[in-house]
Amino acid sequence: MNVDQNAPVGIFDSGFGGLTVARAVVDQLPGEDIIYLGDTARAPYGPRPIAEVRHYALTCLDALVGMGVKALVIACNTASAAVLADARERYDVPVIEVVLPAARRATRVSRTGRVGVLCTQATATSKAYDDAMAAAVGVEVTTAVCPRFVDFVEAGITGGPELSAAAEEYLAPIKASGADTVILGCTHYPLLSGVISYHLGDEVTLVSSADECANATYAMLASHGLLRAGAHGNRRFLTTGSPEKFAMIGARLLGEFVTSVEACGKMSLEQVKVEM
Repeated sequence: MNVDQNAPVGIFDSGFGGLTVARAVVDQLPGEDIIYLGDTARAPYGPRPIAEVRHYALTCLDALVGMGVKALVIACNTASAAVLADARERYDVPVIEVVLPAARRATRVSRTGRVGVLCTQATATSKAYDDAMAAAVGVEVTTAVCPRFVDFVEAGITGGPELSAAAEEYLAPIKASGADTVILGCTHYPLLSGVISYHLGDEVTLVSSADECANATYAMLASHGLLRAGAHGNRRFLTTGSPEKFAMIGARLLGEFVTSVEACGKMSLEQVKVEM
């Protein structure tokens, strides 16, 4: 593999949730340049059929590879479940995803073996987390689909009575299962960790797929000799939707982390050939 050590890291998500991964990567690897691509024009991916998610995700990943990135981070649980195997065969750069790192962390920290997973419908249907923890002895997985959580985050809402009511409903099966460890199985969900922790209780450990993905990114770059020296990398943000909306919601959610945002039109992405 002949990859430029000084090339940027490409981070892809269906929308804004992957910004939690981008921030965690920057926190751990401040010298790395990153290019973030959010497919906000076609978000959310969660309710879409897996084949459709696969098509959209590969189109965006192709675009990032075409920009010369040295590694791909699929900062979307739904997309990871849909395209990981394809991506690792398709590209000549390392591919990091969010599911397996979080699953491994959860099985290590759980005291009782009862693990909850909060995720989108597409991730639940794929059973990606069930498969990732299938080999762990004595682990019992309970999955809760939380479709409106993404809508709240994409609208920049991280508190309030409507969100609290939705959390109470979604988290009921997790609480009933007695899970002591819960995976935030969508990169949007760390932005809602306050309300989630409030309803689950302080005794329940939350595992952020975003943080674990950043850990895996560091390990992958180090193992391939691709870590870039330097104290401050550059950040570039692209969206298939409205740059103004992306910048506004990004600032609302993550403050000054999101700098200038560029348009990467859905139509221009479709020009990249994707083999179905």
